[in-house]
Amino acid sequence: MAESQDVVELILQDHRRMEELFRLMRSVEADRAAALEEFADLLIAHALAEEAKVYPALKRYKNIDDEEVEHGEHEHDEGNQALLALLEVDEVGSGEWDEKLEELVEAVTHHADEEERTILNGARENVAMDRRAELGAAFREERERQLKAGCGAVDNVRRIVKS
Repeated sequence: MAESQDVVELILQDHRRMEELFRLMRSVEADRAAALEEFADLLIAHALAEEAKVYPALKRYKNIDDEEVEHGEHEHDEGNQALLALLEVDEVGSGEWDEKLEELVEAVTHHADEEERTILNGARENVAMDRRAELGAAFREERERQLKAGCGAVDNVRRIVKS
């Protein structure tokens, strides 16, 4: 099956992968540290690619609420802060780790749910398929660039949270 270029589908695929990683991070049988590492890279790359390539383009559509897009950016900040708090916990699986994980799950799940209902549904209804494919290609390229740069490393997440 050919990989979708539709930006809406690409974002949804990332959201589903994040949910799988949450399940792994909660599981005592899984390599929770590895799941967190993959999650950190994915969350940061995903958010930066949305903010660089997708959100600015969607703001130009009159039927997509600019406030929802700006709110999405604000929620990325909250997710990044929650991610940093978890990355800074010394012991994977400790009580503190579990607590910070649940705060991260809460922040990211809330954002993904809201983004899917407002921004992505708006994009699906108002943005032509060829434009969504263009945005998808730009999103994927930026996301890959960030992933190659190790964007989820704790020092980088710290820098993003402080900026």
